[in-house]
Amino acid sequence: MKECCNEMSAPKPGRRQWIKAAGAAAAVAAGAGVLPGQANAVSLSKEQRDAMTPDQVLEMLREGNARFRGGTMNSHDFLAQKRATVTGQYPAAVILSCIDSRAPAEIIFDAGIGDVFGARVAGNVLTPDLLGSIEFSCAIAGAKLVLVMGHTACGAIAGAINGVQLGNLTGLLDRIRPVVDAAAYVGDRSGSNPDFVNAVAVANVNHTITRIRRESPLLAGLEQQGKIRIAGAMYGLGNGQVDFLN
Repeated sequence: MKECCNEMSAPKPGRRQWIKAAGAAAAVAAGAGVLPGQANAVSLSKEQRDAMTPDQVLEMLREGNARFRGGTMNSHDFLAQKRATVTGQYPAAVILSCIDSRAPAEIIFDAGIGDVFGARVAGNVLTPDLLGSIEFSCAIAGAKLVLVMGHTACGAIAGAINGVQLGNLTGLLDRIRPVVDAAAYVGDRSGSNPDFVNAVAVANVNHTITRIRRESPLLAGLEQQGKIRIAGAMYGLGNGQVDFLN
């Protein structure tokens, strides 16, 4: 507990690298040295976040996942992070991921309060409401990265493959059916085949990225201007690794 509560004055190495890299980028952008206290900030400041490139944000997520897999995660002082972000938030990324309890994006990327926007729905399916939320995250709140993340052994994908009918879930799974039908796979195309389920999950991520660009001229324009990056990833439930697809 003592170590945790000292994070504001002495961040853990992984988080220190995140803040240091952002602070250095801000200093270069401003043509001046890092402001007092920036390097030890609990959460990203607007200046630090805005000075980062989309590729730098993606790399920091990659590094956070490496810490998660290696058991070297930061000792987060969530109360301090809460206090630091109460008057404003400057997340660097928005992550559209599945509702699956085994794939919490903030944890597997070793992120803290205020670092990322989280959008979760079964099968990481894109809906108009979620697309609007992603637009807010980037165009208004300033996030630099849109990451669509699927995962292995996805129950929603398997359900869509098997044509599950269950209340309002039916309509949600229907959004995945075109991906199931179009998925290139030779072999058992059933929800009981883990290889096919994972193949459809990857195709679903790529399909969602295509839809984001097609259905949101706003986000497509920001990407063309280099202000954001839209990327995909798959999380392995077994090994804890996030594989970036593009």
